[in-house]
Amino acid sequence: MILLKDILYKVPLDAVVGNTAVAITKIHFDSRAITLNDVFVAIRGTQSDGHDYILKAAENGALAIVCEALPEQLINGITYIRVTNSAKALATMAANYYQNPSQNLKLIGVTGTNGKTTVASLLHQLFTKAGYKTGLLSTVKVVVANKTYPATHTTPDSLTINAYLAQMNEAGVEYCFMEVSSHGIHQHRTEALTFAGGIFTNLSHDHLDYHNSFAEYRDVKKRFFDELPKAAFALSNIDDKNGLVMLQNTQAKKMTYALKSYANYRAQILENQFSGLLLKIQDQEVWVKMIGSFNAYNLLAIYATAELLGLEQMEALQLLSELDSVAGRFQYFISDTNITAIVDYAHTPDALKNVLGTVNDIRTKNENLITVVGAGGDRDITKRPLMGDIASEMSSTLIITSDNPRSEDPEAIIAQIEKGVSPQNFRKVLTITDRKQAIKTACQLAQPQDIILIAGKGHETYQEINGERHDFDDFKIVKQTLNQLDK
Repeated sequence: MILLKDILYKVPLDAVVGNTAVAITKIHFDSRAITLNDVFVAIRGTQSDGHDYILKAAENGALAIVCEALPEQLINGITYIRVTNSAKALATMAANYYQNPSQNLKLIGVTGTNGKTTVASLLHQLFTKAGYKTGLLSTVKVVVANKTYPATHTTPDSLTINAYLAQMNEAGVEYCFMEVSSHGIHQHRTEALTFAGGIFTNLSHDHLDYHNSFAEYRDVKKRFFDELPKAAFALSNIDDKNGLVMLQNTQAKKMTYALKSYANYRAQILENQFSGLLLKIQDQEVWVKMIGSFNAYNLLAIYATAELLGLEQMEALQLLSELDSVAGRFQYFISDTNITAIVDYAHTPDALKNVLGTVNDIRTKNENLITVVGAGGDRDITKRPLMGDIASEMSSTLIITSDNPRSEDPEAIIAQIEKGVSPQNFRKVLTITDRKQAIKTACQLAQPQDIILIAGKGHETYQEINGERHDFDDFKIVKQTLNQLDK
């Protein structure tokens, strides 16, 4: 039996009307999910306001209502709790309801614009290889020991996070690696979680459709480190100009990593080929299966975290060398006619520049680089021309196409990307709205030795158009097309 007063532990209460010594069943922030004796938490969201559904929750059997503004009419038998911030209250209530599961394992949060999925996923892979029971909360999937679930958000809501962490407790999970998005931090989804460590990868142009400015976006990320406990570590990439900013006010143990600056953990790229990277990490050479300077940073962060969590240097390096790349993150294959096709999730200007820069560093320039790229609808529009400029400048041929247009007109999105193309690069650019046709065209244009980069969707196996998701897998399509052309 769970009492309402117990799940309200540590929640600052502004007003209470009714009895808190009552047994409750579940907590929900969706009034449609409410059944008899549940608690409804009314949250002000970006699309709707939960306060508009308080009466509906009561009709569905809610025993208690947590809200920021009490309704004009109070119903006898229902307990009303007024709080200053419902989202923060929900996070604390969720942790209490599931008996604070984050305290029973080592939870590591990874935040930054690019690299979150790679770092969290590869840490999960490394610690699994090391023989530990591990958990993962990522954009790609959720893993609880040996069970895998589909992911719906980069950082799920606080009830979902705590439910998964509670499952991990039951399964004996020792380490959990979690992506922490700026949306998740801003909406207090990670409040009341006990983190053993936090990792900052980098910060660049993204999500300015949600955050009012880059400074606000940076400060939201910083808040994650500000709130880390004293017993945790805060590991930051100080080659990024915001790396030291993240560490300014944290109580956690401050640790740094870098390729170019003096830091606690350092690495140097000795070789960069399509077959992998030869790195020198802390004066030890290690060959890894991933490529590009951006992956050198990711792998250094992974190594540093492994050591901070108690792994010996040589064991960490050995495991690092065994790691396989994450689906949709510089995932590539070479066709029978020696055409290299790469699929990557790069959907920001900086990520696109990193991936194109990596390809250009490796290729001899005797072959063509054909890039296929679009931009997601209902998202930050200011990055679109920047992506057009970068992709057209750094490619031999650019095909601008549709990504996940969502509710927007895909041709309007393409036109905005095209605006960033410099006049001298117009001759290199094609626009093909149909993404499948764009990929097929890239394959038809490619000659032996050429490289095709398909950017933007990475691991996604769907294309979202007007609220509907259609089956669509970049990697499958490019592989099938090249195989057919080889015959």
